[in-house]
Amino acid sequence: MSGFKVITLTDRAADRLKAIMADAEKPIAGLRVGVKNGGCAGMSYTMEYAEARKPGEDAIEDRGVTVFIDPKAVLFLLGTEMDFQTTKLSSQFVFNNPNQTSACGCGESVAITPATPDRLGAAVPA
Repeated sequence: MSGFKVITLTDRAADRLKAIMADAEKPIAGLRVGVKNGGCAGMSYTMEYAEARKPGEDAIEDRGVTVFIDPKAVLFLLGTEMDFQTTKLSSQFVFNNPNQTSACGCGESVAITPATPDRLGAAVPA
């Protein structure tokens, strides 16, 4: 799997993350992204400040932002693009994930199928 980025950031996401991390109360090494079981569709994305890289985590550098990936989430996130969208009613980070098969009506959880070698070519550009 070398050469594949687990996650990439749009310019909007990178700009928003830089602004948020610059305002943090203590030094932040990056953003930790993962997935957890829960919600009506089965899984939800997690994000938190990371003061340091944990053992086993992938560290992705994209557009001047460091993103740490929970090792248990790699196959669920492979090929994901993280964006930041603003509408009249909300501002939020959005995950455009080729492994996502469905989402719940409230938008709080998703169904994700782990990436497999036969799907890598379609899910992740070389």
